Amino acid sequence: MRFDPALIPARLLRRYKRFLADVELPDGQRTTVHCPNTGAMMGCAELGMQVRLSRATNPARKYPLTWELVEALPGVWVGIHTGRTNGLVREGIQSDTLKELEGYARIQGEVVLGPGFRVDFLLSGHGRLPDCCLEVKNVTAAVQDGVALFPDAVSERASRHLRELMDRVKAGQRAMLCFCVQRDDVHEVRPADAIDPTYGRTLRKALAAGVEVMAYAARVSPEEALLYRRVPVIIP
Repeated sequence: MRFDPALIPARLLRRYKRFLADVELPDGQRTTVHCPNTGAMMGCAELGMQVRLSRATNPARKYPLTWELVEALPGVWVGIHTGRTNGLVREGIQSDTLKELEGYARIQGEVVLGPGFRVDFLLSGHGRLPDCCLEVKNVTAAVQDGVALFPDAVSERASRHLRELMDRVKAGQRAMLCFCVQRDDVHEVRPADAIDPTYGRTLRKALAAGVEVMAYAARVSPEEALLYRRVPVIIP
């Protein structure tokens, strides 16, 4: 995924009200930008961090600039825009980077499968395997020693998605969860049991029920983001 036109550099002043952040542009101008991430953004929203912004094509939008990346550590760029996550995963499927999903002829995005349940992807047309319901979660929080955590805030919605995937398995479909890690300093992903113990318990139930779980890390820079390697999901 190339960032075209080029992203705009800025310095983070504060993030607030979940969807807003104040930044300082290179010319010293201060402005409010849209923050497309509802999580706690643990370790990714500290005062003074370098960020990169995109400009909306819609001139009527209230906040024309959108926060895309943050330099969480020196040289470590993190993609915080959750709206980019599905695009990264789709590219990974189409390029056969996600080996677990090779062989599917059709990829449909945002498919409604029941009342209140819309899956990120429905893959079909495999010669041997049943249709696959794929749910994608964006991961940005890395605490130490290359360990990434999900979620970084309590998320009843994420637990509900796991229960819906379990229902898909019962219905005879293949169901999969993919953690899309938008940073390249991560060596494993773990459930954030201390932050959201309900999610941790539900994830373990989902695994026992036959839901497949995987994680892929992205190489992120101010020029592009690309999923390129699988990282293990560790369930203590």
